[in-house]
Amino acid sequence: MSKKLAPEELLIGAHMSAAGGCFNALEKGSKIGATTIQFFTSNQKQWHGKQISEEDAAIFRELKKSTSMQKIMSHDSYLINLGSPKPELLEKSINAFKKEIMRCHLLDVDYLNFHPGAYTTSDEKTGLDTIVNSLLSCKELANKGNTRLLLETTAGQGTTLGHSFEQIGYILKHVKNEIPIGVCMDTCHTFSAGYDITSKEGWEKTLKSFETHIGLEHLYAFHLNDSKFPIGSRKDRHENLGKGCIGLECFKFLMQDDRVRHLPKYLETPNGETMWEDEIALLREFAKETPS
Repeated sequence: MSKKLAPEELLIGAHMSAAGGCFNALEKGSKIGATTIQFFTSNQKQWHGKQISEEDAAIFRELKKSTSMQKIMSHDSYLINLGSPKPELLEKSINAFKKEIMRCHLLDVDYLNFHPGAYTTSDEKTGLDTIVNSLLSCKELANKGNTRLLLETTAGQGTTLGHSFEQIGYILKHVKNEIPIGVCMDTCHTFSAGYDITSKEGWEKTLKSFETHIGLEHLYAFHLNDSKFPIGSRKDRHENLGKGCIGLECFKFLMQDDRVRHLPKYLETPNGETMWEDEIALLREFAKETPS
């Protein structure tokens, strides 16, 4: 059994800006008391990302060591849709995703978080199979580095896939023996998709369902966000911790339960760096409390 981490050792961070160089995200994270960070390796709203120089990559890798940051995570571009039924857009998405993997390998990033995709004009089964095939087309490249790809749970807006544990489990089952894969659970998305995570009892049911359809051994990280909208709304609208419809009991559980407290957690809450330092401190305080 692994040693129980002290509150200050737990991996808590936020999505930091990489403006001016990806290494800046590490410096900004360190200044707010983060022990891990998430960032974009290139502009998330453009297809063609800026090439990272070897010099900048070396600075990033060195800073990662000197700041003692662990389990650094990249988030892929919002333009990418690995489930698209349109051949041209699908090819564009796969190529952009491969470039993202290459940047992660260059920076020695631990995790690449991505939204599974949307089926748009096709159907759920076709969309899921398209995502599977898209990921398998990256097999050779994905296995060349140390980066693990993490499927993010989604809120289920429109035709977006990944909002049910069954959907995530389907994708994972078909690729897990071929590529390094796992899951990042977003609390706002999971709640908006219909899973009650507002209490210990709700979390017990949610984790039981996750174990059944995916397997807890495949859960590698969390995005911590409250939700502006109620459970089952299928709306992806983040709120600051304790200010939304989920409430603080959810986050107390995640910082105290032995199954999940050790997993890295990344804030994507609004108001950015004006709130993250306080929210990181709050989460560490939760970790010091005795579970009720």
